[in-house]
Amino acid sequence: MMLTESPFIEVNRRRIGTGYPTYIVAELSANHCQSFGRAVELINKAKEVGADAVKLQTYTPDTVTINVDADLFRHGEGTLWAGRTLYDLYSEACMPWEWQPKLKKIADEIGIDLFSTAYDPTAVDFLEEMGVPVHKVASFEIVDIPLIERMARTGKPLIISTGMATLSEIEEAVQTAQRAGATQIALLKCTSAYPAPPEEMNLRTIPHLAEAFGVPVGLSDHTLGIAVPVAAVALGACIVEKHFTLSRDVPGPDSAFSLEPHEFKAMVEAIRTAEKALGEVRYEVEEQEAKSRVFRRSLFVVKDMKAGEVFTEENVRSIR
Repeated sequence: MMLTESPFIEVNRRRIGTGYPTYIVAELSANHCQSFGRAVELINKAKEVGADAVKLQTYTPDTVTINVDADLFRHGEGTLWAGRTLYDLYSEACMPWEWQPKLKKIADEIGIDLFSTAYDPTAVDFLEEMGVPVHKVASFEIVDIPLIERMARTGKPLIISTGMATLSEIEEAVQTAQRAGATQIALLKCTSAYPAPPEEMNLRTIPHLAEAFGVPVGLSDHTLGIAVPVAAVALGACIVEKHFTLSRDVPGPDSAFSLEPHEFKAMVEAIRTAEKALGEVRYEVEEQEAKSRVFRRSLFVVKDMKAGEVFTEENVRSIR
């Protein structure tokens, strides 16, 4: 089903794809907690713990939903936000737009990429003025064809999350982006549950998506801990996006499934170790192995022998 064949995307002159270092994104989401100072601290800390990029979200409650108290617009039981209306939740979680150009400038100054998820065309235009290097399509917007078209027409790379999407819906999103002019597309395997149970992650989808669409594939992860992202890299994930907070003790819509700085740092280190360990298909003796070859089993004469004596199992043994 390969619709395109682009082995990498390029963000700020950095190639992202198979054979390149994993692009690790710290998702700020609502963890700014309506504090500009906290948002700045998150960006600085993300750089410190090894993230390659920080991601914001650009919306207002009115650009994503309507202010109505009805069952269709209220989170159900069994979720972190049970009983809250969408409008109420997004009012708490949204980041003021006027912060975002300032945060982009700070990120540029310290050398970390910053981009954002746009949730409507006005947000795309705003982010274009801000100069983001890449656009992100959220899982919930993968069926918003006009929004994908608007992003694709910018000519910037697109990263598309695929939570809740069927294979045909992913195909339609990719085709839409291509028809609108996108030449660099990456997909993120995602399970849109908060937090997501590991048994519902189905990470083996990652290599299948890469084969089916011929594009870089990564992971947008909402599980607890760091095991799932590391496993995803072992299966070929080129991008890892993970929610990031200064402390889960600070209440917020996303804090429960976000990593704290020491955890995010551990994830980055584990991913970098996994990258080294993956290596390549080869059967040659490695440099460190060569020192051990002398200790492999070999045939040794273990008893005194006379000239002409026959070798037997009694006087010759296979030993280390």
